[in-house]
Amino acid sequence: MEFENIIVTQKEKWAIITINRPSKLNALNKSTIEELHLAFKQLNELDSVKAIIITGSGDKAFVAGADISEFADFDTNEGAELARKGQKLLFDFVQNLSTPVIAAVNGFALGGGLELAMAAHFRVASTNAKMGLPEVSLGVIPGYGGTQRLTQLVGKGKSLEMIMTAGMIDADEAKSWGLINHVVSQEELLPFTEKMATKITRNSSTAIAAAIKAVNANSTDGVNGFEIEIEAFGNCFGTKDFVEGTTAFLEKRKPNFE
Repeated sequence: MEFENIIVTQKEKWAIITINRPSKLNALNKSTIEELHLAFKQLNELDSVKAIIITGSGDKAFVAGADISEFADFDTNEGAELARKGQKLLFDFVQNLSTPVIAAVNGFALGGGLELAMAAHFRVASTNAKMGLPEVSLGVIPGYGGTQRLTQLVGKGKSLEMIMTAGMIDADEAKSWGLINHVVSQEELLPFTEKMATKITRNSSTAIAAAIKAVNANSTDGVNGFEIEIEAFGNCFGTKDFVEGTTAFLEKRKPNFE
């Protein structure tokens, strides 16, 4: 896969998507969002890819926000459409992807960058990471799901504090809030994340996809997450992975999932 703004690298049973706009601190513009959508879609369709890592190029930024120059003159309708299309193309798309996505957050993850990291299924950050949603300092609010996902991850009080102050928090504070899962050195960020991807790829992809769907149902309006879990649990019994997993357990060997 060749793109203008991102680099896609396939390794063993996982892939790495690197946002590659270092001169713009990897800011998200329209074309980058479209390329990311296509890359995630294509990787999700490959049986050989069982996990995806998303990161930013260089050591300064994961993604330092959106490209403000693209929407500074938008009216209310254009603004709403920007958020609606972006959420559908990328942020909701990533959250609901059946292939697990790990965000490797290096440096600044601000605005749309933090929203992208939060759309991933979980996050690992380097010690130099700084995270924030500074949109209110521009006269807008987070529009790519930030108000919703941040609240789900850290709670209403901390979410409103972070949004209303437009401030940044460091990696250790983000971990204490539950915003990220692990903090490692910059040098260890990708190796550590790749080890986690390796652990994931040893397990059943069909079961993981079902788990993602069930967990996401917990935060979906009008959906009974318990019922989704029951249905997904039952469906697992009809898969090859269930046969292999249970057979391997009974035979006291490691499962070999395809």
